Amino acid sequence: MTNFAPKPSLRPSSPNFSSGPCAKRPGWSVDQLKDAALGRSHRSKIGKFKLGEVLDRSRKLLGLPADYRIGIVPASDTGAVEMALWSLLGSRPVEMLAWESFGSDWVTDVVKQLKLPGVKSTTADYGKLPALAEVDFSRDVVFTWNGTTSGVRVPNGDWIPADREGLTICDATSAAFAMRLPWDKLDVVTWSWQKVLGGEGAHGMLVLSPRAVARLESTAPAWPMPKIFRMTKGGKLDETIFKGDTINTPSMLAVEDAIDGLKWAEGAGGVDGLIKRSEANLSAIARWVGQTPWVDFLAEKPETRSCTSICLKIVDPWFTALSEDAQAEVAKKLASSLDSEKVAFDIAAYRAAPPGLRIWGGATVENADIAALLPWLDWAYAQVKQAAATAA
Repeated sequence: MTNFAPKPSLRPSSPNFSSGPCAKRPGWSVDQLKDAALGRSHRSKIGKFKLGEVLDRSRKLLGLPADYRIGIVPASDTGAVEMALWSLLGSRPVEMLAWESFGSDWVTDVVKQLKLPGVKSTTADYGKLPALAEVDFSRDVVFTWNGTTSGVRVPNGDWIPADREGLTICDATSAAFAMRLPWDKLDVVTWSWQKVLGGEGAHGMLVLSPRAVARLESTAPAWPMPKIFRMTKGGKLDETIFKGDTINTPSMLAVEDAIDGLKWAEGAGGVDGLIKRSEANLSAIARWVGQTPWVDFLAEKPETRSCTSICLKIVDPWFTALSEDAQAEVAKKLASSLDSEKVAFDIAAYRAAPPGLRIWGGATVENADIAALLPWLDWAYAQVKQAAATAA
């Protein structure tokens, strides 16, 4: 078998295409953190100022409604989602939407950990969305905006009614700052610094609508609440959480890095600019997929294809004829060869997803690096396929 794909000469300037933690913003260096409030209490004047700066810049960039609260919470996006589930659910029926692994994790938490009765689970396989038009909004509805491990996003918020009875709880960690979020349709939104802005991990962001606050103040959970989940005091919202007085001790180094990312986002054209950068990365990959017979998007419909966690499947008949174990091994070798060449790190598909590739296309990734990566994908696949055929 002849390998017709020559080894490319141009390499991406940054090989960091991981889906989390994600690539740092262009031009980043550790020198950007020299003003971090290290060795100082986060409750000091400077500590509170910097935490408040993260909240204020985030609110302005995202265009949050004035009456929505925004806070920094423990344990990354996972902590923020768990905080919402444990604090807000239980007073009315729940519908869980899941079409990838993280959405499935939230189903597990609600059904097996909180053990709520009568939970409706609406699911879809990798690459698809569930029937959004059939969602019951008399229930509280929990969903991810963008499936980080499937590369499938909801196309818009038109399917969410303005006069819904239940709350909408949205895990938007790989969507915030890269996709347009309809805040009037969302009652709880969560994300982390480590995704679209390329920040560091361990800290989550939580946004609450007035409807969510009203739920917190009117209905107490029926179960014990760990300290890091508590958002009320004496039956009222603890407003200090949403003014920079965090529940536990944050990393002031990570806070400084978050500020740096937000400043960069402002200079890059705000959310509109970040969306444009992410969509340009998706478009570059879409053009390549359109002329590359061995690969396709995992997301079946173009309007549902993520512009951040861009997931690809291998559709070469040679590959699809292999056993599942053999397919997994080929995909593993494909990602490994790119890593060895130092042109793409951490782009194997998520372990629970179908074998393939997952390329982060968020705003911190330069379009020129995406363009430089694509010929390497062709080269690496040809190499792996040829090696497998020779071995057989």
